[in-house]
Amino acid sequence: MTDPTQALSFGVAAADYDRFRPRYPEQALRWALDGLTAPARVVDLGAGTGILTRGVLALGHDLVPVEPDPGMRAQLAAATPGTRPLAGTAEAMPLPDGSADAVLVGQAYHWFDREPAHAEIARVLRPGGVFAPIWNLRDERVAWVAELTRIAHLGDNAGNVVERYGDFGSAFEPVEVGEFSHSTALTPDEVVGMLHTRSYWLVASAEERDRVDRELRQLFATHPDLTGRETVELPYRTFVFRSRRR
Repeated sequence: MTDPTQALSFGVAAADYDRFRPRYPEQALRWALDGLTAPARVVDLGAGTGILTRGVLALGHDLVPVEPDPGMRAQLAAATPGTRPLAGTAEAMPLPDGSADAVLVGQAYHWFDREPAHAEIARVLRPGGVFAPIWNLRDERVAWVAELTRIAHLGDNAGNVVERYGDFGSAFEPVEVGEFSHSTALTPDEVVGMLHTRSYWLVASAEERDRVDRELRQLFATHPDLTGRETVELPYRTFVFRSRRR
């Protein structure tokens, strides 16, 4: 299991997290839920501030957000009128057996204690229900994005998702993987603001935070792809892992 201090560090930055973190491409969400007719009952597990929740609501489904961090739940409720997030974890969801058509996870599966989480997700899903973790990962094939990662220690906890997270255990069918490309336009200050919502920065010392911010300013001032730009396109690769409960 990953460090719970990092996993629960986001609540203090909930408003900025909701403002700066990238959305999920509609085609990725449709692919994750392929075969389900709206309105399906979808659990957003580790729902955070509701970025994924709002994307799936826009497709006409019924959403049940589950989130352990009270700060994130408060931001989700404020930003998503009519939605009441439930307190819970991947390992203990306050939901009945077989009550969900799908369980989606946006940017959170790598925090789970996988074996008990898989058992709990299988309990909540109906037979044939969909389990689909989703990640937005920066496209580090772009040179300045790779440098951004180096400066801010953004070696994602997700790591190489294709290598690390391709098996959900015996309760699930073999995993299918979808990849989708998109980008988000941000000013340099907004990129820095987004990085301030990352777990590494949130738990770093004041000295380390200063170093990161100083080197980021230098990157935007000197890199040939960034110098003088009022906004930059931060590219992402969205990976969706889709499986069905046996």
